[in-house]
Amino acid sequence: MSPRSRLTDGPGLDGILVVAKPAGPTSHDVVALVRRLAVTRRVGHGGTLDPFATGVLPVFLGRATRLVEYHLGDRKSYRATICFGASSTTDDLDGELTPVDGPGPTRSAVETALAALVGPISQLPPAYSAIKIGGRRAYALARAGETPTLVPREVTIHRLDLMDWDAKDPDRPIAVVEVDCSAGTYVRSIARDVGQATGGGAYLGALTRTSSGAFTIHAAHTLEAIRAAAAEGPAGLGQLLLPLDTGLDRFPRVVLSDDEIVAVVRGQFVRPAAGLPRTASPDERLIAVDGQGRPVAVAAIRDGRLAPDKVLVGPTSPVAIATGTP
Repeated sequence: MSPRSRLTDGPGLDGILVVAKPAGPTSHDVVALVRRLAVTRRVGHGGTLDPFATGVLPVFLGRATRLVEYHLGDRKSYRATICFGASSTTDDLDGELTPVDGPGPTRSAVETALAALVGPISQLPPAYSAIKIGGRRAYALARAGETPTLVPREVTIHRLDLMDWDAKDPDRPIAVVEVDCSAGTYVRSIARDVGQATGGGAYLGALTRTSSGAFTIHAAHTLEAIRAAAAEGPAGLGQLLLPLDTGLDRFPRVVLSDDEIVAVVRGQFVRPAAGLPRTASPDERLIAVDGQGRPVAVAAIRDGRLAPDKVLVGPTSPVAIATGTP
């Protein structure tokens, strides 16, 4: 994905920064850093990574924050290390570990357990999770010594492959797996369930998110690279941003004329001269673009007209200036 012309709304930056999060900082820490470097308050991320986890963390700046909701359901991919021979209170290496007596599972047994988890499954979230129970986070209840009552959730594991197997210590073998899954899937729970299915215990020893929707690890920037770019000023950091509508290829596009853009920016309904996609339904969202393909608004169809839902440009943007929006 190569950056196209980016729209700005006066001071600040608009676009998507794909961060290669290191182990240690929280997702909130990364957002706070980007907010400071970009000198803008409007920054958000597209899916939390635990502090010990690494990999793809899409960060949305400026007007791109209005599109985060369309990415929350994106499919995720991970490379995970599962450690056998112990269980964890948090289902990962950050929790209190309890060793399990007896020999560890065989590679064959682990492959069988992994295969059983592929497809639509009912998954019990970890006790230490951000799920709210009676207005409180599950991890807060667990830390207070309470046992949170968690309800299994329906998720889909599209792929779960064993990539490496280390049985140098047969009592504590280690598996490296690759996971493609639906949003809302807990890889920690996969590790826990594989341990239980093989007659012992297991926990997540390491986790790297390799993709989140259209955003991949190959397009991700390290914090060091982001700091270096920001040192060159807004233009330097702007060169790392992807366009607002990256990853929204599933949305039909409709091209607007200059006059139609002026109306949409004002919040008015328009009947595009270029027509509407024949397959578009009233509940479907579309992206209105200018003649150069730059996003102007997310819109819906109302009574055969285009109804702006989220306007992505302002009076000071290049698109509005070009069309003469006052």
